[in-house]
Amino acid sequence: MVARARRRRRDAEAMTPQDSEERNDQRYRKRQVGAMTKIEAIVVRDRVETVMEAVEEQTGHVGITVIEAVGHGREKGITHEYRGRIFESRFLPKAYLVFVVRDEIAESVMHAIVDAAHTGHVNGDGICWSTPVFGVTHNRTGLPLEEVELV
Repeated sequence: MVARARRRRRDAEAMTPQDSEERNDQRYRKRQVGAMTKIEAIVVRDRVETVMEAVEEQTGHVGITVIEAVGHGREKGITHEYRGRIFESRFLPKAYLVFVVRDEIAESVMHAIVDAAHTGHVNGDGICWSTPVFGVTHNRTGLPLEEVELV
């Protein structure tokens, strides 16, 4: 273990900046093959069906994970009345959506989500972001996800 660390340190010291750039380029190219994108969004619960339909209609992608969540941002909370007492809750019901899509359609999926999640209110529509993911494997077949034929 120690010998391996010494060898790596020695190799790194002997490496020129040009070698380092070539090595990083090779790693980048390797990651690009079969790369996918995880798109996550937090939306108003009432908009989940609308978002799902918009994504399927505009991109053809149908896979989604929906998680019920509560959250709070710039918008005000909710006031509840129970047995004559008033309670204020800062947390509002939301839905956390997760899509794993091919890189080619990632931008289209994000646009579909943002357009469908828009309610017209000043605050509270949620947020959407993406992250590159690698090594996505289909559980049933054991194949990389981009090789799986969807029926």
